[in-house]
Amino acid sequence: MIIQIIRIHSALDAEVLLERAKERAKEFEQLEGLIQKYYVKLGTQGGYGGIYIWENRDAMENFRDSELAAGIPDAYEILEAPDVELAEVLFQLR
Repeated sequence: MIIQIIRIHSALDAEVLLERAKERAKEFEQLEGLIQKYYVKLGTQGGYGGIYIWENRDAMENFRDSELAAGIPDAYEILEAPDVELAEVLFQLR
């Protein structure tokens, strides 16, 4: 299992960003290999993120190469390159 944390800086206010995220949620629900996605607001002005829980690295890479992923910068009006962090799950408590 892979955890992918993507941090972005957006020009959108929280209300508009949340609306856009909800509009796109169905597409994410249909992604093969995506166990869960958390939408988060970070502690900085315009700071938001997505925490993705993937079944495996192949599922994550398939998403990364998709049109859905390519549309993220425009959908959320990202101001700079996102910060991406990956972690491999060693074990799961629950």
